[in-house]
Amino acid sequence: MARRTKEQAFETRNEIMDAAISVFVDYGFAKASLNEIADRAGVTRGAVYWHFKNKADIFKALDDQLHNSLLEIILSDLEKNHREPLKQLENLCTALLVDLGRDQKKKDVMTIFLLKCDYTGDTAHFQERHNEKKASNLALFSRYFRKAQDKGHLSKNADPDILTTGLSCYLCGITHEYIRTPALIDMEKQAALLMRQFFRGIQ
Repeated sequence: MARRTKEQAFETRNEIMDAAISVFVDYGFAKASLNEIADRAGVTRGAVYWHFKNKADIFKALDDQLHNSLLEIILSDLEKNHREPLKQLENLCTALLVDLGRDQKKKDVMTIFLLKCDYTGDTAHFQERHNEKKASNLALFSRYFRKAQDKGHLSKNADPDILTTGLSCYLCGITHEYIRTPALIDMEKQAALLMRQFFRGIQ
């Protein structure tokens, strides 16, 4: 019974987060209300407070979920002993973009982070927190370039940190344009071509 109760609580928490995504997309973070989130989740306002302190706490949970998922994917990929680290990284970036195109929930969460929150007031500190997590993920990306250098697939004169920054800007630019104007990019058809263009330029 206790296990079932725990599973139900976890399910309710996820339902609240899903409802919050919908509300944040429709109204933006600033104008979203806990009452509306509770209504869409089909729970009471008290149930929302049982799982989250406030709106900002839900936002934090969404941010953690997105970054933790990305971190897990990168760490798992890095464990593979790929013969061509640059091709491995290219494939990873392509897969991340294609997944964004296919997964409506991830697309909605990215819409919230990029377009529906101005990072002032209750969410001001999340920008710094987001930057710290992004720096950690980028440090992992740089390991691909260092592996490529060790295998002789990348010039020793190349700067892995600069290449990582360039890749980050490229990916962020694609993501931002896709979120703002979805019709501009067909991820299924163009993600691989876009990433091939970037990696061709550094090889």
